[in-house]
Amino acid sequence: MSLITRCPACGTAFRVQTSQLAAHAGTVRCGKCGGVFNGVAALVEESDERLAFEPSPQLALFDPGRRSAQSAGGPSRNAPPSTLDFLAEPPAPRRWLWATAALIAALAMGLQVAYRFRAELAAWYPETRGTLRALCQPLGCEVPLPRRPELMSIDSSELQADSRREGLIVLNAVIRNRARFPQEYPALELTLTDEGDRPVVRRVLVPRDYLEPPRREDLLIHGIAPGGDTPLRVFLDTSRTPAVGYRLYLFYPL
Repeated sequence: MSLITRCPACGTAFRVQTSQLAAHAGTVRCGKCGGVFNGVAALVEESDERLAFEPSPQLALFDPGRRSAQSAGGPSRNAPPSTLDFLAEPPAPRRWLWATAALIAALAMGLQVAYRFRAELAAWYPETRGTLRALCQPLGCEVPLPRRPELMSIDSSELQADSRREGLIVLNAVIRNRARFPQEYPALELTLTDEGDRPVVRRVLVPRDYLEPPRREDLLIHGIAPGGDTPLRVFLDTSRTPAVGYRLYLFYPL
């Protein structure tokens, strides 16, 4: 069914279909003055008296018949209704609302990524450590050193008896950081085995167990330097353990 709506700004009348009005909740744009209005609220009745339509010359490209009418002798008071441009996008306030929501979502996602990889970001870009710490403070989190066990290795290790005391053994090992950024010192799991390679004693050595006390705190703060290594020496009492072999590997506790 054809309806007629009138632009409240310039008074131009337009013939519309109900399906067109329903497409954008009745919101339309005037083809003459460009004003946005509610086409449903502006509906008028078509009486016996002809409505005066003011064709828009700017819309001649959209209505070839109008161009021919204008070239033949100008617009007529009884010409068909002017063309109504229906909105293909929401009005400006609604676009700003969507743009603001998208910006907030992007910022939230960026903060989540920064929180998840804060240790790696601080390692690769040391200048960001202060900013990351400031962001973590209200959240009660910290900016730790990276933990990449696949980039850490035990270059050498040996277990020897201490000649000065019976039952005392000495573990010597070298931990290497193969990453291009500093890393946290790992924990070590030492397993002593018997003649059948069965475990008889298992002990976990955390960094405070194998780092020397004079420099321990400084080493824990700065971690193992990129491409650097750390020698360690740990004494263990095995007077009550008949151990003949051992296994050693590094890991990061959860």
